[in-house]
Amino acid sequence: MPDFDSAAPGDVVWRPTPEQILSSNLYRFMARHGIATYDELLRRSVDDIEWFWDAVVRDLGIAWYRPYERVLDTSRGIPWARWFVGGQLNLANDCVDKHVGTRRRNQVAVIWEGEEGAVRKLTYRDLYVESNRLAHGLRRLGIGRGDRVGLLLPMIPETVIAILAVAKVGAIFTPIFSGFAPQAVTTRLQDSEARLLITADGFYRRGQPVAMKEAADEAAAASPSVEHVLVVRRLGISVPWHEGRDVAWDELVAGQPGEYPTAWMDAEDPFMLIYTSGTTGKPKGAVHVHAGFPLKATQDIAHAFDLKEPDILFWFTDIGWMMGPWLIFGTLMLGSTMLLYDGAPDHPGPDRLWSLVERHGVTHLGLSPTVIRALMAHGEAPVRRHDLSSLRVLGSTGEPWNPDPYMWYFRHVGGGRCPIINYSGGTEISGGIVGATVLQPLKPTSFTGPIPGMAADVVDDEGRPVRGRVGELVIRKPWPGMTRGFWRDPGRYLQTYWSRWPDVWVHGDWASIDEDGFWYIHGRSDDTIKIAGKRVGPAEIESALVAHPAVAEAAAIGVPHPVKGEGVVAFVILRPGHEPSEELRQALKEQVAAQLGKALRPEDVKFVTQLPKTRNAKIMRRVIRARYLGQSPGDLSALENPEAVEEIGRAR
Repeated sequence: MPDFDSAAPGDVVWRPTPEQILSSNLYRFMARHGIATYDELLRRSVDDIEWFWDAVVRDLGIAWYRPYERVLDTSRGIPWARWFVGGQLNLANDCVDKHVGTRRRNQVAVIWEGEEGAVRKLTYRDLYVESNRLAHGLRRLGIGRGDRVGLLLPMIPETVIAILAVAKVGAIFTPIFSGFAPQAVTTRLQDSEARLLITADGFYRRGQPVAMKEAADEAAAASPSVEHVLVVRRLGISVPWHEGRDVAWDELVAGQPGEYPTAWMDAEDPFMLIYTSGTTGKPKGAVHVHAGFPLKATQDIAHAFDLKEPDILFWFTDIGWMMGPWLIFGTLMLGSTMLLYDGAPDHPGPDRLWSLVERHGVTHLGLSPTVIRALMAHGEAPVRRHDLSSLRVLGSTGEPWNPDPYMWYFRHVGGGRCPIINYSGGTEISGGIVGATVLQPLKPTSFTGPIPGMAADVVDDEGRPVRGRVGELVIRKPWPGMTRGFWRDPGRYLQTYWSRWPDVWVHGDWASIDEDGFWYIHGRSDDTIKIAGKRVGPAEIESALVAHPAVAEAAAIGVPHPVKGEGVVAFVILRPGHEPSEELRQALKEQVAAQLGKALRPEDVKFVTQLPKTRNAKIMRRVIRARYLGQSPGDLSALENPEAVEEIGRAR
């Protein structure tokens, strides 16, 4: 067996066993192609990208109605690369259709648990039939090839069915966060010119019903393109009804045939517009195609997370975050099982997520660092109450780790035996730029390097590679999952990612590579603080703060300073049993100075009870900074808790 364990011993907390290596999807792929080492795989995957992605397509068993004639066409320029030219397929065929003629037809594809405790399970055969029935229903509503459909839904089985049905008829869906206010929904419906909005009557959060239909009504009324609103009866409550426009899901699919001729789509035909919020301007709609996002997501889940057919993947997410579609496509294309949870992570108690793992035998668990930081405040007892022996792989994404929460996740949730596949990329990437695998040792908070097929690098201000210090994360070659631009705004796409250096994607993250070759993400480059010429990521300051026993969470921002250019102001949430005081404020300032140097000592530390976050739990530092400085915060459509912004303004 090849020796994958080449890392220096310092700081390594996990090493793969020979069994983990030999049984992995990635080792099987390497053996099939005569590749002896992981480094050789990485080199070959970026030196010969057409060979690599052709090999990935074959390895994943992607089903083509019509084979592609060429893997890659860059005649329009690298930013507009076209993949699998001439090929025809449909993601729904790869997710469900092709499975129903095999033994997988009776395998569970979707397990759903609601916050109130309700459980449903759908086999691949069930999913096939239900998506076909809805496809017929969509056609009755006039939805067809190229039409846009908004999905304002919680994480329920109908969400999966809707995505597949939209793909089957050749339409394009726009996933929308289930908790968005009407204006945020309206922005997306108007920009995409959606003809149909699929929503639910409501959902539960912390034991209380949350109305959803009213927000959908307001958004639909403000969106002239919306002709119908299709409503899932999730709660079974009475909701406002607009005759002639509103349609009940169960009534639409009743009596529809269980077979539907899935549309043949070109490899470059769009299937999804997913909106991301920027620092300024309206949200941008990333365009993704049938042979792009689903293929990249599936490759990452197979090769980085090592998901296999018998496994159960649970990622705590929402359909409006790219990890929702990522979870759905990757799991179904691999013929595995996904767990959907529609509820709060700590209701009715702080052990809810751990009880889900035990009850459903989850093998792969994905949580953001923010979720871990919140749950670890309850201690280890809620975790110890549950048998988590089914877990094989832990995952994380969304923001940089602090060391203490990382190790808590590793030791107490994974028992020190499960690797944490740290994963970072983005909506426009279709998955990860950097990650980890079950083949390589792990250091806390680190990535082992680029995902195979991603020609990633870390560069200085001149675009030259740097090692041992922080630089910009870039990608030097195209990949199938790259967005095909922003919806009806190609100039903004080019300006955002391709304008700094010719044919180099600049992602907007600060990163570094240490002496042992481990990679680290230090946060968004627009969050970076520059003090007396020294760049520091907010995660470094926040890690120093949460290392103090009184601090549960922290957010650091840079503010103008007359001498140093910028200074640090930190906002902290205290653990139970600790109260704000001037003494504690000074202690926290000194904590940062002791760990990072006196130059990085915060100018101020402010105490708050919550931080502004997106629905996928990312801290919105730009919003904190803008509110603190009295500036416009820009697009707030992704903000989950607007009251936190006002608390920033009142913080003392």
